[in-house]
Amino acid sequence: MQNQRPDRIRKLLADLVAFDTVSDRSNLPLIDYIERYLASLGVGSQRIVDETGQKSSLWVTIGPEDKAGLVLSGHTDVVPVVGQDWSHNPFELVERDGRLYGRGTTDMKGFVAVCLAMVPEMLAADLKTPINLAISYDEEIGCVGVRPMLREVARKPIKPLGCFVGEPTQMQVIIGHKGKHGVRATFRGLARHSSIAPDGVNAIEYAADLITEIRRRAALLAADAEQVSLYDVPHSTLLTSIVHGGAALNIVPDHCAVEFECRGIGITESREVTDAIIAWAKAEIEPAMRKRHPECGIDFEEILDYPALDTAADTAIVTLAKQFAGRNDHAKVAFGTEASLFVSMADVPSVVVGPGSIAQAHTPDEFVEMSQLEACGAFVARLIAHCAK
Repeated sequence: MQNQRPDRIRKLLADLVAFDTVSDRSNLPLIDYIERYLASLGVGSQRIVDETGQKSSLWVTIGPEDKAGLVLSGHTDVVPVVGQDWSHNPFELVERDGRLYGRGTTDMKGFVAVCLAMVPEMLAADLKTPINLAISYDEEIGCVGVRPMLREVARKPIKPLGCFVGEPTQMQVIIGHKGKHGVRATFRGLARHSSIAPDGVNAIEYAADLITEIRRRAALLAADAEQVSLYDVPHSTLLTSIVHGGAALNIVPDHCAVEFECRGIGITESREVTDAIIAWAKAEIEPAMRKRHPECGIDFEEILDYPALDTAADTAIVTLAKQFAGRNDHAKVAFGTEASLFVSMADVPSVVVGPGSIAQAHTPDEFVEMSQLEACGAFVARLIAHCAK
């Protein structure tokens, strides 16, 4: 069965990549496919459908259902390909020189394919400790789909022992990642003909004050960098990423939307930083706008939010991850995952470990090396052996 593992992984990854699961469309055809595959092996699954009925997660238990198990977690959605220069159809798997190309191969259908490919080996092992597959949606737009599933997990009478999130880490064990809080600030100004600009309220110029303050605070965060850190960027980061405003050159702009984010090292630091900026804007910018015209001001809207992950290096889940990965090192990363939500929402200790490099994620001609998928297969094989004891 082990000799057939690479072919099973290739076949499943090719099938998964063929589904266009960009976050703005349904993932149900892919979920249907996974359910049929599992059913062909005699494995059932639980759907957790969103309120639109167009998206679903899957929770799968292989082994005894009355015992606490270990979770393998991955998402089915991918980022868009529009505007990217691909050398082939991004939703068709292409193999060249040991690399498998296609949208989502690294982030993170490769991991999902490995987990599914290992199900026959799980079934053959007579597991004493169950293995759960947590397959979610809309991770790319803020870890959306995993949250309803985790609410279900939190209500279960038996809590999982731990979770391995398979985001691309080149199979290095990741014990921490930054949290993120994203905010949209919409400035409401007053439009006037530009020839009488002083009679208007320029939404863009007031938005510029906010952007300048964000930049100033970002510099303060960078100056407070940790001297010794497992992070490649050893401080919290803050930036403005999107600005939309104005209608025409000869009109005082009455609208400007600014989107900004903080990626914080502390568990709740991201929100604390952005909340402080919002409070500053309400105290310093909004009164000046309203003084010009009472209906002017700023509306703030949360775009996304997830906490940081900070799993102690000496916890059992970290020890197991290193054992299964066959390595003794660990690190922290700047990108976020649902691992922190497993901790905060369901109290499930979690680490991140998966095939491929984050440098390939979201890029044109995204690829994962077959050797990485095989290393991930070996990780799951060791997990299976552990759960069969």
